[in-house]
Amino acid sequence: MKDILDLDRYPLDREGSAEWKRLVDSSVAALEADGMFNLEEFLRPGIAEKAVREIQPVMATRSHVHKRMHNIYFKPDIPELAPDHPALRKVETISHTVCADQIPGSVVLAIYEYEPLLRFLAAAMSKTRLHVMQDPLARTNVMAYRAGEALNWHFDRSEFTTTLLLQRSERGGDLEYRTDLRSDDNPNYDGVARLLEGRDPEAKIHRMKPGTLNVFRGKNTAHRVTTVEGERERMIAVFSYYEKPGVMFSDEERVGFYGRAA
Repeated sequence: MKDILDLDRYPLDREGSAEWKRLVDSSVAALEADGMFNLEEFLRPGIAEKAVREIQPVMATRSHVHKRMHNIYFKPDIPELAPDHPALRKVETISHTVCADQIPGSVVLAIYEYEPLLRFLAAAMSKTRLHVMQDPLARTNVMAYRAGEALNWHFDRSEFTTTLLLQRSERGGDLEYRTDLRSDDNPNYDGVARLLEGRDPEAKIHRMKPGTLNVFRGKNTAHRVTTVEGERERMIAVFSYYEKPGVMFSDEERVGFYGRAA
């Protein structure tokens, strides 16, 4: 793994060392302050490009096109809101997805399953332990966004989202986010409406470099990927980890996300 990940800069393989503890502490502090942390140049030079070469043929010919209109909650309605409330404004998401079962033996899967990464992420997220997902489709996905496409405003279902940027688009394709827009006891619908109308001064844009590992507290932080421009698609791996082992999606969820149950 030392030829794939920069373990000199990010000592995941030296759990408990002073260097490892400093990395955990800085990641925890960034999560607290910004709702995310980034490990830039997490991949060794040339590895992101290698991963793209492995995935590109599948992405070009067998990826699932996901296109939908949705609100920020991915729900048909919110009982306490009128249907025309601006917090329920509809937006469009278009993406292309490659599932884990389509890229066996890939660099992306090797990184996803690297046990020291799981132990580091658990410490940074203040979790006792994390497990890889058992679901053969959902455990790792690679998402691509082409010209005119975007992942629009939403909140995540899970507390944390872990991604690895493999390829940056020529223009656009940036992560725009608003940290702690809501809380578990305050949905802040008026604040959500202001964000969707482009009137939130606390919204930020982050343009990640390929090879960056990003950990994002997405449950209460609204975020989107801005519309991609240019011929080069944005390509990002999404790693799904859980606190309990053996997690699987239902057939209905697989069909909804990937167009197939198996």
